[in-house]
Amino acid sequence: MAHSDDSPTAFEDLRARATALRRQGLSLRQIRDRLRVHNNDLLHRLVGGEPPPARTRQPNAKDDLRARARELRLAGLTYDRIQLELGCSKSSISLWVRDLPKPEPRYTEEEQRALMNAGLAHLRAAREEDRRTAKAEAAHSVGELSERELLLVGAALYWAEGGKDKPWQRREHLKFINSDPDVIRLHLRWLELLGVSRDRLRLTLNIHENADAAEAQAYWARLTGTDASHFNKTVVKRHNPLTRRRNTGPAYRGALTVYVRGSAGLYRRMEGTWYGIVGAALDPGKRKRA
Repeated sequence: MAHSDDSPTAFEDLRARATALRRQGLSLRQIRDRLRVHNNDLLHRLVGGEPPPARTRQPNAKDDLRARARELRLAGLTYDRIQLELGCSKSSISLWVRDLPKPEPRYTEEEQRALMNAGLAHLRAAREEDRRTAKAEAAHSVGELSERELLLVGAALYWAEGGKDKPWQRREHLKFINSDPDVIRLHLRWLELLGVSRDRLRLTLNIHENADAAEAQAYWARLTGTDASHFNKTVVKRHNPLTRRRNTGPAYRGALTVYVRGSAGLYRRMEGTWYGIVGAALDPGKRKRA
C-alpha cells in the first residue's frame, strides 16, 4: 500500500490506524509492516504521543530502586533517610517521588531540636574520644627517655622559649620563661641533668595585676621545690582595657622565669647542642658549628 496522498485527511486516517495498532501493543516495526509505511519520520509522527508497549521498553537498572524509593516515601521517610537506605542521590529520589504527598513531620519542633542536640552531643563525645585515644597512643609510643634524648629535647625547648645570646648584646646565661607547668618541670629536669642544683636558681613571677600574685608564687614554689628566698620581686603586668584577656580564672598563675646563676658555660653547651641537632637533621653526616 503506497502513501503518496499527503492530504490532511489521508494523514489523519493513517494516524488513527497507527494509533489503534499501537494501543493493541504492536511495535513500530509491526506497524510499519502492517501499514507499509517505510519512512521512519512519518512513522514516528503517526504514533507520536503514544507510549510504547511495556514489553518493548528496555529495562532500566534503576527501576527497582525507583519502586523502593516510592515505597519508602509513602511510608513517611524523608529524602535523607531514603538516601541512607538506598545509597542514591537526592536528585534522583526527588525525580522519582516528587508526585507523592509530603509526609507529615514525625516529630514536633521541640523533639527535633532535642534529637539534633543529642546527635551533636554524641558527635562531640566521639570526636573527644578520638582526640583522647590519639594522644594516649602517641604518649605511650614515647616509652622511656634516655639521658641523651632528654639533653636534646631540653636544648630544643630552651632554644624555642629561652633567652638567647646576640652578637650585639652578649647574654650567655640560661634564662627561661613559660606559663605551662609541664614545660617548667621538664626544663628543671633538664637542668638537673646538666648538674644545676636548686640553690643556683633565681625565680621571677610575671603576672597580671588583677590576679592573686601571692597564691601564684606559692604555687610555683611548690612546683619547683623552692621557697620565697629564691624569688625576685614579682613583675606585675598592667591591664590594658582595650584588650580582652583569655588567661583568667583560677588556673591562671602567670608565667615563671627561671634564671641560672653562673651559667655561661651551660649556655654555650646548650647552643652548641642546638646547632648539632640542626646539622644532624638538615645535613646528615656533617656537624654545624655554632
